[in-house]
Amino acid sequence: MELKGDELACNRGGREVFSGVSFNLSAGEALVVTGRNGAGKSSLLRMIAGLVRVAAGKLALQGGPPDIPIAEQAHYLGHLDAMKPALTVGENLQFWTGFLGTRRDPTSALEAVDLAPLADLPAAYLSAGQRRRLSISRLVAVPRPIWLLDEPTSSLDAPSQTRLAQLMRNHLRTGGMIIAAAHGAIGLEHARELTLGST
Repeated sequence: MELKGDELACNRGGREVFSGVSFNLSAGEALVVTGRNGAGKSSLLRMIAGLVRVAAGKLALQGGPPDIPIAEQAHYLGHLDAMKPALTVGENLQFWTGFLGTRRDPTSALEAVDLAPLADLPAAYLSAGQRRRLSISRLVAVPRPIWLLDEPTSSLDAPSQTRLAQLMRNHLRTGGMIIAAAHGAIGLEHARELTLGST
């Protein structure tokens, strides 16, 4: 499986955010997107996730199911942690597993992010770091080959960052792909780097 972007351009609100961006990523590889604020890191991830229109260029996934869009083969972890405060931690994850199309028991995913003891707690009572970990649990609960991670370590303490790094390495080891927008290290020592807004 290979994900390729060729001369991609993005326009937001009538303004060009970036243009001429190209990359290729094979199974088992990670790409860290860096650049100054406003260079388009989040927009590039949202474009791959199908949330932002491709203004120019081509985005293609080779080797995946041809009848399934790239967006449906990817997880997008954005800045906002999408959850319903009135639902418990477990109920939030059950909602997402149902919405994203898996019947897997979410317990193991909560264990992977050390939230299983809080499964019955309403999400409204979670700290920022716990909310982030609940969002990360979706990546584990519903297998998809492409992970699009926007500042994934945001709000995470050191043990949680270590746990996330292990989850990412496991995903790559099993043939997954990761594209992460980041300002600093996220635990992917062998990832390639794409810098936006460098010219």
